[in-house]
Amino acid sequence: MAIAGLILGILGAIGGWIPGLNYIAWLLAIIGIVLSAMAMKREKSGVAIAGLVLSIVGLVIALAGLICLLVCAGVVAGAASSML
Repeated sequence: MAIAGLILGILGAIGGWIPGLNYIAWLLAIIGIVLSAMAMKREKSGVAIAGLVLSIVGLVIALAGLICLLVCAGVVAGAASSML
């Protein structure tokens, strides 16, 4: 479980930087957090801790990217409506 959490954390952290993958990256990061937390309950290993940290970082990056995308879309929509 710890390795799966680590892999999902890595995918979430990398996918959070890519605009098209923001929608999937936050979901992968949340699943990574759950799997890493479950692995930490069983035994505290470095892999589980790394998976938890990377999953949290991936979730923050993905949500920040999603917020930036929504703000940019709002600015473009506002500028387009003022042109009309």
